[in-house]
Order: sequence, then C-alpha cells, then structure tokens
Amino acid sequence: MSLAIRAGRRSVEITRPDKVLFPPGLTKADLAGYYQAVAGTMLPHLVGRPLNLERYPDGINGQRIIQQHASPHFPDWVGRVTVQARKGEVDHVAAGDPATLVYLAGQACITVHRWLSRSDNLGRPDLLVVDLDPSSDRPSEVRRAARIFGALLRELGLQPWAMTTGSRGYHVVVSLQRRADFDTVRGFARSLAELAVAREPRLFTNEQRKAKREGRILVDVMRNAYGQTVVAPYAVRARPRAPVATPLRWEELEESRTSAKRWTIRTVPERIARDGDPWSGLARKRHTLTRAGELLEQALAEARGPSA
Repeated sequence: MSLAIRAGRRSVEITRPDKVLFPPGLTKADLAGYYQAVAGTMLPHLVGRPLNLERYPDGINGQRIIQQHASPHFPDWVGRVTVQARKGEVDHVAAGDPATLVYLAGQACITVHRWLSRSDNLGRPDLLVVDLDPSSDRPSEVRRAARIFGALLRELGLQPWAMTTGSRGYHVVVSLQRRADFDTVRGFARSLAELAVAREPRLFTNEQRKAKREGRILVDVMRNAYGQTVVAPYAVRARPRAPVATPLRWEELEESRTSAKRWTIRTVPERIARDGDPWSGLARKRHTLTRAGELLEQALAEARGPSA
C-alpha cells in the first residue's frame, strides 16, 4: 500500500502510510502531511544547509538512526551538499523544495537537524545557538531563564530569537553576519555562558554532567562548532504526541501556557496559518560580534570581580 502526496511540483509516493510512528496512533502519513503543510514556512530556515536525519523506521519506540549522508537510493531531485569530513567527503541532504521534506518523512525521518552555516561558506556560521537545557520539568523556570538570557544579549546589542525545542528547553538564537569563523563564535558563546552563570549561579550552570547540575539549567553552547547541528525550526521531535520545535514571538515567553513541547504536528499548521512565522525577519537582522565581544569582556570582568 502507498499514498501519493502532492508537494510543490512533485507527487511523492509514501510507502506504508499507515505505519504508526508515534503513540497514540500518529502515522507516517500524518508525518508526511505535516511536513507538506509547513514546507513553505520551514524551508527558508533550511535552504543551503547540510542536514542530518533522525530516522525511526519502526516508530519512536524502535531503533533510532542518525544519518548524515544522503543514501544512494534517494531520488536525484533530492538536493545534496558535499562536506569535507575527517575520512573524506560526505554528501548531506539539503532541502530545497517541499517534496524533499515529504520524501524524508516517507523514509521515517522524524527530525531534521541543520548546520549553523550554509553551503556557500561552510566555515562561517550565520547563527549562534544557546540551548537552555533544564535538569527538571519546571516550565516557568526555563521560560524565565530564556527571558534572562535574552536580556543579556540585548545588553550586548544583539537581538535574541527564541524557539521551543519540542522537549524540555528552549533555544535562544542570534542571527550573524558571516564575518567570524566557528572558533570565534564558539569562544564568544562560551563567554556568554560564563557570564550567565556568574550573574545567576542559582539558575544557570555550565556543568555537563547531570548529576552535578543540582537542578540548575545548563547553558549549552557546544553546538557552535563546525559540523555540529541543531534541531531545525518546525522539525518534529520523536516523542509522544509528536511535539514540534516551534519559533516563538518573544512575548510568548511571558505566557504561562507556553511550554517547550506545547505545539505538535496537529497544532503548528494552524498556528502558522493564523500568525505566520515569528522568525520571518531573522535573516534581515544579522549582527557582527565585534562590539558585542568588547561589551561582553567588560561585563565578564565586572562579574569576576577585582580578584579575577
């Protein structure tokens, strides 16, 4: 049995469309239909970026496959980006049209993870991402943490953008001009994390081990490196009810009903139809880190105190 889904100018065949991928009964057809519905909004956040694929051929309770390369059996019309790796070249998928997203859903790719740089200049990121990862499920606390981090970025002259992860935390993102390499951006991000912890030591931590976090929220900046990926905006997560990584209007972080996994494949298309994409202006507001870096060093010196 198969199902044909029209996606842009192509008709994509989905095999085993009734295969259940998520409890309570969400199917491969549901997943493909979701990506068909949001493709126009999602694709601007993906175009030109190498992608990693998180696949669950037997559903989210089965084996997880993290796939970097574009399989040889993928159709020729599925875009590719060739990336230099330690052991040679890797051809990653690059999604440039709605049909690619629908086809990947047909391959049981539930979650798409994207690079922070684009194919025409892979060594220069155009995004900085901070992952606020809570140690426990306290939605109000992690919303507060995101607001605090946003205020810190504004203090440095940078505009923050927020997104639910579809799990427990939030990503806070800065859009960059492509002037700095990954090492520079990652160094800046580490200093950001250090400042956040110095100012709010009861709320934030840089401790990677969960056992040592003592209930605090990890400021994770490790993804700001060449070859690393982050969950893409509007990507579905492999969890019950199929929550979605959802870009937010900043003021939504003030709302008590906002949670990191609030929106799902059932509700996001309606949200987009009603409100549009909160991140539609992200690419028009890019920053450099020169002045921000100077302000950050000043703030860090003050936070460390005279004995530092």
